[in-house]
Amino acid sequence: MNKLTTGAYYYPGWHGCKVRDASFPRGWSEWQLVYNCKPSFDGHEQPKLPLWGAENEADPEVFSKKLYTAAEYGVNLFVFAYYWSRGKRLLEGALKDGFLKSRARGRTDFALMWANRMPRKVMPVKDAAARLIDPTRLVYTDPADFLDFIDFIAGNYFVEPDYYKVDGASYLSIFDTAFFIRQLGAELAAETINKARKMLAGRSMKLHLAAIDPIPEHQPLLKKIGFDSVTHYVFLPDWSGDYLQDYNTCANTRVSQWRHYQSATGLPYVPSVTPGWDANPRATDYGKEKPQKYPWSPILTGTSPENFADFLAQAKKFACEESTFLHPMLMISSWNEWSEGHYLEPDQKYGFSWLEAVKRVCSHG
Repeated sequence: MNKLTTGAYYYPGWHGCKVRDASFPRGWSEWQLVYNCKPSFDGHEQPKLPLWGAENEADPEVFSKKLYTAAEYGVNLFVFAYYWSRGKRLLEGALKDGFLKSRARGRTDFALMWANRMPRKVMPVKDAAARLIDPTRLVYTDPADFLDFIDFIAGNYFVEPDYYKVDGASYLSIFDTAFFIRQLGAELAAETINKARKMLAGRSMKLHLAAIDPIPEHQPLLKKIGFDSVTHYVFLPDWSGDYLQDYNTCANTRVSQWRHYQSATGLPYVPSVTPGWDANPRATDYGKEKPQKYPWSPILTGTSPENFADFLAQAKKFACEESTFLHPMLMISSWNEWSEGHYLEPDQKYGFSWLEAVKRVCSHG
C-alpha cells in the first residue's frame, strides 16, 4: 500500500497584512477575535486558546516550529488558502515569509487552495441581517484572469521542489468551485482549464485540479470540465440544521455521503475531516438571542480528540480502501483556523491531543 498523505488546510489569517490594514487597525489579525470570545451558553467551550500563544506566522522561526511539529505528528502536507482576485493578492505572509523561508522546509510538502472569496472587512460580524456572502467578497474571474493566476502560481510555487504533486501533476484546489463554474459556465470553464494545461505543458508542467464542495447540478459535469478529484474544506456540521449539533452524529452522516461524491462525479473523492466547528469568535455577542446563521450558528458539541480520532479512522479506511485517488490521501480542516474552532495546533485545554490523534491513526498501518 502506498503511504497515506495526511494533508491539513492552512488559514493565513494570523499576521498583519497591508490590504487588511485598510479595514482594520494596522497589524490586526484574527488573534484578537480568538482571545476576546466569551461563552454564549452554559458549557460553551470558549475561548479556545492556543498553547503557543498569539504567534506571528510570517516569522520563519515560528513557522519552523509548526513544520517540525507537523512532521513529528504525521501531517505531511499543508494546503495554503491562497487569495487571488484579478492579480490582487493578500495574506501572503504565512507562505512567502513564514513557510518558504523556514529552516524546516522539506519536512512537509505544500500546495495551494485558491480561496476565491475575499476575507471579511468587518469582524466580528455585527449585522445579523446582512447577506452571508457580501458581493464585494466574491472573486469574479474570466479566462484571461484564470490563465494569469495559473501562470503566476506555476512560476512562483509549482516550481518549488516541495510542492505537492499527484503523479507529477501539481495539486491545486478551488474553494468555491460552484461560483467559479457559474462565473464561466461549464463550456467556457472547460476551455479555460484546457488552455491552462496547454500553457503548463509548454513549461513541462501538469495540473491536478481538485473541486471543493461541488453542488449537485455541477457534479456530473466536473470530469468533462477538467477536474481530477473532489473533496471538501469543512464538511461539518449541517449548515441549515440546529443551533447545537452533536459531533459524532454529524461525522457519521458525512461518512455515509463520501461514496456519493465519488459515484456522482466519476472522480476520486478525498475525504475531509475536522476536529470541530464554532465560529463564535467571528461574531458580535448578541447575548442569549442568537441569530440562526453564520457565524453565530451552528456549533458542534461533543467535540474531543477521541471523537476526532474515530472520524479520522473512518477517513483513513475510505482513503485506503474505497477512494479511487491515485494515492491514499485525506484532508483535515484545518491546521489553524482558530476563529472557526477547527485546528490541530495545541490548545490550552487538550495540549497536543488533536495532533496525537493524527499520529495514532494516520502514521501506522
